[in-house]
Amino acid sequence: MIIQSYYPVIGGAERQLAALAPLLQARGVEVCVLTRRYPGLAAKEIIDGIPVFRLPASGPKPVAALSFILAALVLLKKIKPDLIHAHELLSPTTTAVLGKMLWHTPSVATVLGGGDRGDLSKVKRGKSGKFRAVQISQQVDAFIVLSREIDRELAEIGVPPGRRHFIPNGVDTHYYFPLSPSQKRALRVTLGIPDGPMIVYTGRFEPEKRLNDLIQIWPQIKARYPDASLVLVGAGSQLQALKEQATEGVIFAGRMDNVLPYLQSADAFVLPSAREGLSNSLLEAMATSLPVIVTSVGGALDIIEDGVNGFLVGPGDVTRLQSTLAMVLGSPETRERVGAAARRKIEEQYALTAAADRLRELYDALLSPSEEKHDFEAAQFTLFH
Repeated sequence: MIIQSYYPVIGGAERQLAALAPLLQARGVEVCVLTRRYPGLAAKEIIDGIPVFRLPASGPKPVAALSFILAALVLLKKIKPDLIHAHELLSPTTTAVLGKMLWHTPSVATVLGGGDRGDLSKVKRGKSGKFRAVQISQQVDAFIVLSREIDRELAEIGVPPGRRHFIPNGVDTHYYFPLSPSQKRALRVTLGIPDGPMIVYTGRFEPEKRLNDLIQIWPQIKARYPDASLVLVGAGSQLQALKEQATEGVIFAGRMDNVLPYLQSADAFVLPSAREGLSNSLLEAMATSLPVIVTSVGGALDIIEDGVNGFLVGPGDVTRLQSTLAMVLGSPETRERVGAAARRKIEEQYALTAAADRLRELYDALLSPSEEKHDFEAAQFTLFH
C-alpha cells in the first residue's frame, strides 16, 4: 500500500486504509504500508500488526515527490510485492506505474476525489499533465472508484469499464452504532457538551470543507434555537480563522483519534464541503443513525436520497444549508426517520467487511488466469452500473 500520509496523520484516506489493512491481513493478504516521513515520526513501526515504512520527502514539492518516489522504488525492489496498491493518483500512483514498468508488478490505484480539485485534475496540471494521464490510464491494471463522478472522469481519459471497479469506502457497523436517548445524555455530560440540539462536524479544517459557510449561518440558527450547539471536531489550517469568526454556541473539540463519542451524542451531522470523494465522516455519521446534511458533491450523490436517508444542499448555498439545518433541528420525528434510514443504507451497502472481501477478490483476479480476471471485471461493471 502506498499513500501520501498515514497514522498518526489522520484524514479520510488514512483512516480507511488503517481500518481495512487488518481485515485484509485476516483474509490472507500480507500488507505493508509505504508513506512519507514527517518530523518526529519513526522510519519504521508496526501499527495494528501492519509494517509501516516512512520514507524521506523533504524540500519543495517537486523535490519531495521525487525523493519519495525514488525511496519507495528502492524499498519495493527489496520487498518484491505481488501487487502494488496506490492511494491517490499523484506520487503513489507514479510509483506504482514505475514499479510495473520495472518489474511487471500488477498495480491498483484508488482515486480519492473527483472534480476541479480531484486527483485527475491535479494530474493534468502542468506541461506533462496529459502525458501523465495517458500513462496512468494505460499502465494501471485496476482503478477503484468511490463515486460516479470519478468513474466518468476515468472513462473520459480512456480507461475501459473492465478496469474501473466500484468498491466504496466502508464503515465498521459493529463499532459505529447509535445510543439510546439516556445513553446519549450521559455521554454529553462526560464530553462537557450542554443540553439542547447538537450538530456535529468531524474532519479536517481546510478551505475545501467550507466550514466558514457553516459558521456564517450559525447566528441565525442560534437565534431560532437558543440552546443549540455546533460542535466542530478536527484540526487544520483554517482553525484560527474559524475561531475568530465563530460566535456563541460553536464548540471546537480539537483533533480526535476517536470521533465516535461525538457522533453518538449528536442530533445531526453536517458536511458543507465544496468537493469530496466518498467521505468516511459521512459514512460514520450515517452508521450512528444521524440525519446528515451534506453538499451534493462526489460520493454523496450516490449514497444520499434527499429527504429519505439524508439531505442534499448545493455547495455554497448557505440559504438552503441554513433552512435545512433549522428544519432538522425542529423536527425530532424527521431526525429519527431519516437517521434510521441512514443506518440501514450503511448496513446494506457500505459495511467495511464487504469492502475488504471485494478488495481481496480484486487482488486475486489480477493475479489469476485471464479467464477468471475477465469474469470478475464483468461482475464489477454490472454491479456499479
